[in-house]
Amino acid sequence: MTGTFRQYLLASTLFAGVIGTPAFAQVAEPVQTSPDAQADAAQTDTGVDIVVTGSRIARTDLELASPVNVIGQQEIQFRQPGTADDLLRNLPAIRPSIGAGVNNGSDGSSTLNLRGIGEQRTLVLLDGRRLTPYGLDGLTDTNNIPVALIQRVEVLTGGASATYGADAVAGVVNFITRRDFSGVDATTSYRISERGDAARFKADLVLGANFADGRGNVVISGGYTQAKPLLHTARSIAAFPVSSTTGLFQGATAAQVTIFASPTNAALGLPASSFGAVVNPTTGLLQAATAADTYNTNNGTYFQTPLDRINVYAAGHYEVTDGVEFYTSAMFTRNRIATQLAPSGTFSNTYQLALNNPYLPVGVRNQLCAGFDTNTTVSGIQPISPANCAAAAAVQGGPGTAGYIEIPVVAQRRFTEYGPRGNIFESQMFQLQGGFRGQIVEGVKYDLSAQYGETTQNQTRLNWGSYSKVQQSLRAYRDASGNIRCADTSNNCVPLNLFGANGSITPEQLAFIDLDAIINRKVRQTVITGNVSADLFTSPLASSKIAVAVGGEYRKISASTQPDGPSQIQGEVLGTGARTPSDVGEYSVKEVFGEINIPLIEDRPFFHRLSAEAGIRYSDYTTTGGSTTWKAGGTWEPYEGFKFRGTYTVAVRSPNIQELYQSPVQGLGNLTVDPCQGSGLSSGLAALCVATGAPAGTIGSIPSPTSGQINNTTSGNRDLDVERAKTYTLGGVISPRFLPGFSLTVDYFNIRVRNAITQPAQSDILNGCYSATLNPSFTYNAFCQLIGRNPLTGSLNGAGETPGVILTYSNLGVIETAGIDVGVTQRVPLQDVGVNDAGIVTMGFNATWLDYYHFQATPNAINRDCTGYYSAGGCQNPRAEWRWNGRLTYSQPTFDVSLLWSHVSSVSLEPFLATRLTGNVPQPGGPNPSTILSAFRRIPAYDYFDLAFRVIPTENVEVSLTVDNLFDKQPPLVGAGVGGTSYNSGNTFPTIYDPIGRSFTIGARLKF
Repeated sequence: MTGTFRQYLLASTLFAGVIGTPAFAQVAEPVQTSPDAQADAAQTDTGVDIVVTGSRIARTDLELASPVNVIGQQEIQFRQPGTADDLLRNLPAIRPSIGAGVNNGSDGSSTLNLRGIGEQRTLVLLDGRRLTPYGLDGLTDTNNIPVALIQRVEVLTGGASATYGADAVAGVVNFITRRDFSGVDATTSYRISERGDAARFKADLVLGANFADGRGNVVISGGYTQAKPLLHTARSIAAFPVSSTTGLFQGATAAQVTIFASPTNAALGLPASSFGAVVNPTTGLLQAATAADTYNTNNGTYFQTPLDRINVYAAGHYEVTDGVEFYTSAMFTRNRIATQLAPSGTFSNTYQLALNNPYLPVGVRNQLCAGFDTNTTVSGIQPISPANCAAAAAVQGGPGTAGYIEIPVVAQRRFTEYGPRGNIFESQMFQLQGGFRGQIVEGVKYDLSAQYGETTQNQTRLNWGSYSKVQQSLRAYRDASGNIRCADTSNNCVPLNLFGANGSITPEQLAFIDLDAIINRKVRQTVITGNVSADLFTSPLASSKIAVAVGGEYRKISASTQPDGPSQIQGEVLGTGARTPSDVGEYSVKEVFGEINIPLIEDRPFFHRLSAEAGIRYSDYTTTGGSTTWKAGGTWEPYEGFKFRGTYTVAVRSPNIQELYQSPVQGLGNLTVDPCQGSGLSSGLAALCVATGAPAGTIGSIPSPTSGQINNTTSGNRDLDVERAKTYTLGGVISPRFLPGFSLTVDYFNIRVRNAITQPAQSDILNGCYSATLNPSFTYNAFCQLIGRNPLTGSLNGAGETPGVILTYSNLGVIETAGIDVGVTQRVPLQDVGVNDAGIVTMGFNATWLDYYHFQATPNAINRDCTGYYSAGGCQNPRAEWRWNGRLTYSQPTFDVSLLWSHVSSVSLEPFLATRLTGNVPQPGGPNPSTILSAFRRIPAYDYFDLAFRVIPTENVEVSLTVDNLFDKQPPLVGAGVGGTSYNSGNTFPTIYDPIGRSFTIGARLKF
């Protein structure tokens, strides 16, 4: 190739990204070379055969048809990640999931979601082995990955269930640790934002040594990571919650008491208000509340959740004799992660308010009594005359005392004096593994191992408060001596001043209602696995032998949740809206599997290499019985460096413990506008609102969702069966020898999951019941049966008695997605273009184009198209059509400089009326755009640039600087109600769009 052509190629090739390469045995530090060269290097480097991600066959020259992305040591060093999630979150094939950017809805873990079809369909491995799950959902917490010991990460984005079993429907992420490490490797890094916050410190030490004349090796790694929190209010975009409907301040429960629905505003003689009624400090009377009376719920909440982690990992292997090697590993991780919400309060709970409560203003008492006079009868309360009201106010005693009267009220008051509600997740995971591997005879290898692990999680809820103690403290009166006391003095009750101004609740009052709930969870996993791989014979037209692997595996997983007593009582822990049940479940599975790789033709005209592969696995679960998954694929390389490849997989996934055994429990979902709120409802819609639980007297004054959120009730289903998936990939690799260092990969992927274990989308249920398009006759249908409203206010909020929207697991779902992955790499030594000793330029590009993503939770639900959309009820987090990474690197022996370009294409609010897939019939999808401000219905394309420097002044020392978000790109403002609760946080989507801003990470490495 001429120098001119190389210069042109250097100038025109796309920026370098995360390397997209075919699946083969990788070198210790991947570079852009041909597959054969990498395989040869791997064998020379390690001296042993390598098991490729996606196969059980142990052979160095093995190539598979499944596409694999590889993240090597150089990429890890450039990014200087604090956790594995930091390293992988921007990979185009991965959809951002639960992690440090999720505050409300996090369980303290960090998970991966390949292809966006669900975290439960992505399998995470460490050196090809399963890790002990974090919770009842069976997911792996990537915070447990020992990043300092990682040599590379291989991401196989085709179905891999035939190789690894269930959970690998979308593929696997395999973290591969260093082998035969000898020496000392100490690293440390510190990250700080330009604004002086979001700090993160990380330090790791790796020690390794060979012994017994190289027959054995031991390595141990220890690390500490601390990430400081970033508050929402530290960024202007999240200074306060913004209504996605109006663009104005949208608060919630105020720091002064707000009376809702008992009686209604109309009964109080006040104009209708979805914000209830507040006390006018001047008149001492109730007046209609406005949005200005609500509280800034972004106070105390996080853009980045804090992390405190200690991890230890040790591994060793020893060749006992020829053909017998013993290996073992042990790991321990302690993670402490915190989430934080705005201060607790009484929220939408219904309380019995004593009319003789000394803190109840006289004017408010009279208004409430008048509201319960001849106009209204609520919950059996008889009309209260002025005389009876006055007499009740003077009663010295509680329930049972003559003349005593109490009324039901939703008296909302936020306990700002308490401080933020805290959720502390402290988890400990340990895992032990041991096994033997080696060679039985020439060409026949074996591997037999066993592992056991446990994850223990302690969740502590701080400053949440007790419903029962608030209720006890509201039944208070003034005795004959003028002292305020509780009617029930047990537990040293202190009367609560619910009606005073902000700051009026005393430390003694808070101490009485205080409740710090504790929830313990434990997961145990046992895995015993063994396989034999062998080289058989050659095809008549090939020189490489046919390779096979057969084996078996036994897995047992048990998990339990044990909350304290208060947590098990519906609504007892204030602010949760739900009880935490005591759940327990387990299952085991016995599996046998086989795999074959057949080189059919080699080194013939038009057939430089033609090979076929196949695999099968039979699984017998104690929960779902027997099922079979299989794969078939092949590669055809007509000329060296020009390859076509394809795989087809039929996969199954058995339900996890949460999907099977979870007791009914309430959570929260985002909703900006309740279909039943406000006035002007048609008679048919009003009747449906009543049929779904709203009292008739509340129609016209049902409040809007508190904090833009409503209750969701979820539960497991013990009758679940396996879900079934068909996946295939078709693509090619171009890495010709006449273009040294060049590689182009293009792969089409297609995944269809039927009998999918899913929950209906919240919007499917609400639209299916209340939409005039889907339910024109306003019939009380199957969707309406899944809605339960607050029996006092008619809203979809409230603890205990308000299930809200009921979401139950079933096998009725269908998930479909397809797209194209593109990877381009080019490595150019500048001496090849006429510049001697000037270093190397590495360029590349890795992109995913999403053709479509469709989700239908049940046959009655819409077939939702989330391609390029986001929404509160269905599509949740934005799902961009295009995502790519590009990296341009200039390297010399003593320094590197590298620029990373990350792109997310534009996305829009899911349309309310769109042409769907079934019969091209327009069906409701997301929220009606008319309820969302036009500025929040679209997010433009976003581009981020990160700059990395690395200096190597001596052989033993490296110093690195990484500048993330180089141009300080600010996240998009979309308000607080356009996406899923967990992801639409701080008026934006912080798992996709960076809220930290420009930040600097300085790192140092000492090795010898």
